[in-house]
Amino acid sequence: MEATELLSSLAAQQYYLTYSDMADEEIVELAQQGEQFAVEYLVDKYKNFVRAKARSYFLIGADKEDIIQEGMIGLFKAIRDYKMDKLTSFRAFAELCITRQIITAIKTATRQKHIPLNSYVSLNKPVYDEESDRTLIDILSTTKITNPEEIIISREEFIFIEKKMGEILSSLEWKVLMAYLEGKSYQEIAVELKRHVKSIDNALQRVKRKLEKYLEDRHEL
Repeated sequence: MEATELLSSLAAQQYYLTYSDMADEEIVELAQQGEQFAVEYLVDKYKNFVRAKARSYFLIGADKEDIIQEGMIGLFKAIRDYKMDKLTSFRAFAELCITRQIITAIKTATRQKHIPLNSYVSLNKPVYDEESDRTLIDILSTTKITNPEEIIISREEFIFIEKKMGEILSSLEWKVLMAYLEGKSYQEIAVELKRHVKSIDNALQRVKRKLEKYLEDRHEL
């Protein structure tokens, strides 16, 4: 490590020690004033939060890192736009921005692929209380699907059809889907299930087709 890199690393550690005793809202204020270490600290602190939020949505056929990246963009927007005079905690505001950014990206991708979809509906109103279990969750509800290339389902909506999918999917398909929802890569799933990556991909494609068929039937009722 070069001297300049070492000094920068030591400086960052010193700042991080200071930030650890501060409220997030105070650190955000420093970040908005141009303190780069404050931005880096917040990104590092919230990166796992972003990943967990991104895993609430999956887009079959897409790289999960793309959704995570959108979540990180939402985090940067939260740092930029947070208002100190609001009664909202930064964490609640960041979650709102991250969720909105991910959903906007999914909507855009869906629209580009000409998949006929209804608008998102709010499962819960925004709750600006850090201690509350309720958070803003947008669910993508579909109309009749006409050969879409991809299907998007939020984890919350998946709960409602989980029982039915257990009947529709084979044991392998179910295991692959559960692992995929946990954020694992094709390679990780293949190792875990002792299968070839191609077998994992084929299983997910079958899941996609079965999900499409199930959602078609469900919305025709």
